[in-house]
Amino acid sequence: MACSASASATTLMASKPSVFSANLTPSSISSSQTLTIPRSFSGLRKPLQSRNLRSLSITRGSHSRKAFVVKATSEAPLVGNKAPDFEAEAVFDQEFIKVKLSEYIGKKYVVLFFYPLDFTFVCPTEITAFSDRHAEFEKINTEILGVSVDSVFSHLAWVQTDRKSGGLGDLKYPLISDVTKSISKSFGVLIPDQGIALRGLFIIDKEGVIQHSTINNLAIGRSVDETMRTLQALQYVQENPDEVCPAGWKPGEKSMKQDPKGSKEYFAAI
Repeated sequence: MACSASASATTLMASKPSVFSANLTPSSISSSQTLTIPRSFSGLRKPLQSRNLRSLSITRGSHSRKAFVVKATSEAPLVGNKAPDFEAEAVFDQEFIKVKLSEYIGKKYVVLFFYPLDFTFVCPTEITAFSDRHAEFEKINTEILGVSVDSVFSHLAWVQTDRKSGGLGDLKYPLISDVTKSISKSFGVLIPDQGIALRGLFIIDKEGVIQHSTINNLAIGRSVDETMRTLQALQYVQENPDEVCPAGWKPGEKSMKQDPKGSKEYFAAI
């Protein structure tokens, strides 16, 4: 199970937040309390039967057959549009704070990533990897924000757990609590029948526009290197609007002019 919770896990998950204090530590979590994980939580999201499916038919002569099924939706894609704004509680520097996404507009780029649950297995490898590289993102004017459906009390307990014990230790960016699941839903990463988020990651520019998104299933961790590379490519094309970045582009490598004649210079050089 890619993201199953441990026995000390998310007993802290906001069902009775009043019983917790800001001094909560993992040792205060009762080992007799456990979180029951749905049987469908197998590390892979299972397809949902949707009422919004329609069949497309391909007609050849007088014969018609169903070719495939697509999900009909009137919703605009997230990429290229303003990121859904939110304000939520978060844990940073072992304290509870408020985070409002729109406050970064005009100031910083944002890497916003979702993960399924605290006290799980793949999740801490991603969260700590982003924290260890935070200074590199900071140098290019970017903030990192992590989000899950856990409570701030669960986040705090996980931060106060040593990495060698499966915890996070101190993080250099906030972990946001989405106990209402409204943020996960607005970004299209919520798995409704499990109540958790897929591994969605969004790069939001200084104008508050989503410029990149990627969504992994539960069992597949993400790459900090690729997130950084994509962010650097985005910043480059925004600073050089007459250029585009080819596959695998990294800073210092040759870019491409976005016209038939100019692009030939790139192809001639490779």
